[in-house]
Amino acid sequence: MITPAGRNAFREFLRTEFSEENMLFWMACEELKKEANKNIIEEKARIIYENYISILSPKEVSLDSRVREVINRNMVEPSQHIFDDAQLQIYTLMHRDSYPRFMNSALYKDLLRSLSEKSVEA
Repeated sequence: MITPAGRNAFREFLRTEFSEENMLFWMACEELKKEANKNIIEEKARIIYENYISILSPKEVSLDSRVREVINRNMVEPSQHIFDDAQLQIYTLMHRDSYPRFMNSALYKDLLRSLSEKSVEA
């Protein structure tokens, strides 16, 4: 999650598992946290809500009802941190569920092999 290359490889793996929305949601939350303009925060929060939180969204992430309820209440006046609990929940889900499978995947092993080949060439 720290490097763009690592995120891209993990995202590609998530795509094969039909759970790419988890990474997309996490990245959208990271972008929202960097924003200072109130109007832009409200717009980005609305887009994130519509894309990942709304039960009508085809990219809805899996959240517990408590977190979803807090977000619904806070959407009246969203801040950069409105999705922090949801983001943590999705990060934890990826860390415990998807990431271990990624570490055992051919995609990850190919990435390691190509990185070790590049370091030998350097």
